[in-house]
Amino acid sequence: MRIPFPPMTYPLVAILRGIRPEETEGVVTALLESGLRAIEIPLNSPDAFRSIEIAAKLAPADALIGAGTVLTVDDVAKLDAAGGKLMVSPNVDVEVITAAREKGMVTMPGVLTPTEALLALKAGATGLKFFPASVLGPSGINAIRAILPKDTLVAAVGGVSDKNFGDYTSIGMTAFGLGTSLYKPGMTAADVRERALVTIKAYDAAIGA
Repeated sequence: MRIPFPPMTYPLVAILRGIRPEETEGVVTALLESGLRAIEIPLNSPDAFRSIEIAAKLAPADALIGAGTVLTVDDVAKLDAAGGKLMVSPNVDVEVITAAREKGMVTMPGVLTPTEALLALKAGATGLKFFPASVLGPSGINAIRAILPKDTLVAAVGGVSDKNFGDYTSIGMTAFGLGTSLYKPGMTAADVRERALVTIKAYDAAIGA
């Protein structure tokens, strides 16, 4: 049984690759105050688990804080200890997905093919991260969605931004992971807040809100 993705006004995951612990409080606060509630800190960021711990302590009950680039069961244990509830991986590793599920985490493994997508769901993944979405494009993702269970949560990540939401929402996709369009190392909290508000405005326009 898959753990459900919590209901959110904006099913947008802010990917803070490269953020440092001393920047985390300001940037995460800016994102939360803008209305974004899902935040991923990739583990190839400096002292990532410390940043995740800081973000998790800041987050309200309706927020989802976690890690990306999770590759091992040991990473899952460290993520749990830091208070993370979201496990995002670039691949489909059944042991990693299972370990995260046992910790009660939302799991979003990365997939690119029908084989990977179905294997991830069989392992109990909460949803699927089509990555890099720019390679498949909306038409490629839509073709694979045709063979997935109708209730499968599918997010497009990689090359998605406020500039092309409409390309994906036109095929019914509404969940996205946002990286450099939202955050790059060196950006201030004010910069991130501005980008978040622009992103939300574009998202609302794309879904006709």
